[in-house]
Amino acid sequence: MSTVIRVENISKRYRLGQTHGGSFANRIQRAAGKMFGRRAPRAALKVSAASSPSQVDDHGDFWALRDVSLSVEAGEVVGLIGRNGAGKSTLLKILSRIVTPTAGRAELRGRVASLLEVGTGFHPELTGRENVFLNGAILGMTKAEIRDRFQEIVDFSEIGTFIDTPVKRYSSGMYVRLAFAVAAHIDPEILIVDEVLAVGDLEFQRKCLGKIADISGSGRTVLFVSHNVGAVRRLCTRCVVLDSGAVAIDGTTAAALERYLAKGAACNGVATWDQGISNPGIDDFRFLGVRLLDEMGQPSGHLSSNGNFNLEIQYCTDRDVQDCRVGFQINAADGTPVCELYDTDVLSRAPVRRAGRKTLSCTFRCPELANGRYVISLNAGIPFTRNLAYVEGAIAFEVANSNNGGFMSQLPRSGLICPIAEWRAQEVA
Repeated sequence: MSTVIRVENISKRYRLGQTHGGSFANRIQRAAGKMFGRRAPRAALKVSAASSPSQVDDHGDFWALRDVSLSVEAGEVVGLIGRNGAGKSTLLKILSRIVTPTAGRAELRGRVASLLEVGTGFHPELTGRENVFLNGAILGMTKAEIRDRFQEIVDFSEIGTFIDTPVKRYSSGMYVRLAFAVAAHIDPEILIVDEVLAVGDLEFQRKCLGKIADISGSGRTVLFVSHNVGAVRRLCTRCVVLDSGAVAIDGTTAAALERYLAKGAACNGVATWDQGISNPGIDDFRFLGVRLLDEMGQPSGHLSSNGNFNLEIQYCTDRDVQDCRVGFQINAADGTPVCELYDTDVLSRAPVRRAGRKTLSCTFRCPELANGRYVISLNAGIPFTRNLAYVEGAIAFEVANSNNGGFMSQLPRSGLICPIAEWRAQEVA
């Protein structure tokens, strides 16, 4: 197999603070500073609350990436995972030639199609049809090649008659559907997909994941970023975990997910974030903390299978947020999904979240889980539109008594549930 992506000692630095305008005097000042070896004025940068203090150096500069090296072989499907602020999106932007690294180099061999944030790559004033041809041309396709694939792209995107509407009038979901359809149908040797797919509806997400599987099955290379550990587990044979801008884990998907989800997820039943956690670019919703309570109402990281489960989620909104749902997912230590619940599950539509600090409580009977470690992740978003906040591996808990009291029930076994069953034996004549 040949190497199609090679990253060597990539680092990316951002200057924190405020820039005092872009006047002619400021430009002269910056130019003079460079001539005499002085540092340039600082550029404003919003840093995720989840970012590590170790990413800020003695000069107050923020290092989104530091000495990242990796290689990807042709035909590999590699998952790139990490908590908010770990550097995933920065690395993808460097590989997509949107951002220039401060140090190091990246080499890609073959046609590259990138699907990053909503809005990247399309001209808002052009129609969907015009953007399809524009994107195809940028990626090196001839007009005839684009025309041959055009109907497939439209059918896959489910845009229909809106294909001749300027994309500035599209919803986020429509935008992503068309962008993915273009990226997936231009026969790229390398497909780079960020978490942007999460704004689509569930059926379209399944459709996209199926298309990614088809692309990888044809021998092409996929670099896939997602907080959906189930999708990563299903699609990727290898995972690279970024932590504080550096490669923390690079190995098989099962081993990487188990180490990643277990790391940092406390088993004491409590996690708090003083500054709050939200997704990049989001300033109207933040998770502040989460508590897992036992049947006595005390924080605990050890639950009894089939006992009551009580989760408290603290969050704040700086302004009213329309159509928002808040919930959590439970995964086994290896990333296998157990369940996903939202506070809107029993409602006909998501409510308006009024500005202020809130606590959500969720109580249900814990399923008969098998012994082992489980991880809870928090999620908030506006369905089909945008994700507001996601905290992967917020807290963890252990189940250690999934049995009927018998010694033999303690022996290792497979499966996520361990129901207490009645057994009867009969003599057969």
